[in-house]
Amino acid sequence: IVQGILGGVIFAFLDIRAAVLWGVVMGLFSLIPAVGTGIIWVPVSIYLLATGSVWEGVTLLLLGIFVISMVDNVLRPILVGQDTQMPDYVVLISTLGGLSVLGINGLIVGPVVAAMFISAWEIFTENRAVANHSIS
Repeated sequence: IVQGILGGVIFAFLDIRAAVLWGVVMGLFSLIPAVGTGIIWVPVSIYLLATGSVWEGVTLLLLGIFVISMVDNVLRPILVGQDTQMPDYVVLISTLGGLSVLGINGLIVGPVVAAMFISAWEIFTENRAVANHSIS
């Protein structure tokens, strides 16, 4: 959401039409690992550079790299936690699943349930390995 808001504000600052729409689209695409919001702002910055709006293109390129893309690296450890040791795809799937089942509360509950399941599974497999080892 923050990436979408930042992208929309930057698009509005650069006087790019439909900035709110592009901000919402960037917010949705920010859930996709690796590609994320770059699928929107990179082609727009290339278009601006190609059409002669060099200042706007360079500004969007720099703000896209150092602001829009980097905010994820700052906020994800704060919101998800550094010590979860959950892969990004599990966080993505559990967040989307939580949203679809529980609505806005699923943003928090989905990843928590996934982390609890992973922890319970690890405990189960460790106990089973100990039990199998003690039998033989």
